[in-house]
Amino acid sequence: MGRSPCCNGEAGVKKGPWTPEEDKLLVDYIQEKGHGSWRRLPKLAGLNRCGKSCRLRWTNYLRPDIKRGRFTDDEEKLIIHLHSLLGNK
Repeated sequence: MGRSPCCNGEAGVKKGPWTPEEDKLLVDYIQEKGHGSWRRLPKLAGLNRCGKSCRLRWTNYLRPDIKRGRFTDDEEKLIIHLHSLLGNK
């Protein structure tokens, strides 16, 4: 049947916006020890969040290799070219 949810019904698991202090705890822990098991990471890093929330925060916002900002002209041309070849696949 699969794995049970990591934070279903857990009392005290924080939801909502992340604070800068939480971001720092997560980044510092991952840079020092790697992420390993996302289900165990919150407790080991001292966060009161569920593992899925930590994984999504890292993947979508905090990873150092995420490129932010506008596309360059070359990137935009490549996107348009590939879209003309492949469509919306």
